[in-house]
Amino acid sequence: MAAPPLPRVLVPHPHVRVDSQIMSGSPHVVGSRVPVRRLWAWHRGGTAIETLFRRYPNLGQAKILDAISFAYDNMELIQADLEREQVLFEQQGKVDPNARPLSQLALPFAGAPEPARRKKR
Repeated sequence: MAAPPLPRVLVPHPHVRVDSQIMSGSPHVVGSRVPVRRLWAWHRGGTAIETLFRRYPNLGQAKILDAISFAYDNMELIQADLEREQVLFEQQGKVDPNARPLSQLALPFAGAPEPARRKKR
């Protein structure tokens, strides 16, 4: 079954691509298969930008910030992409009714301890 079409891009951004041949047309970060909707969901759920930088070091800060900016500029598109993802999960039976919202999830490295400090003599 083909994914439903998404609204058109209103404001293009240099680090975000939309290609119907890649990820069913979901906006993604250039040079990766990281969907903008995923970064947006973490961001809107309260995840700090610095945490996203640590979670996706291969993307780099500029691409992550541009993806978030793209989401703000193309809210209808991102919302439709999130809804489309939810429908696909439900159709595949992969929705966990006990899953907590993203705002309550903690990434495993979010609370990493600081490096041990050397004792002064």
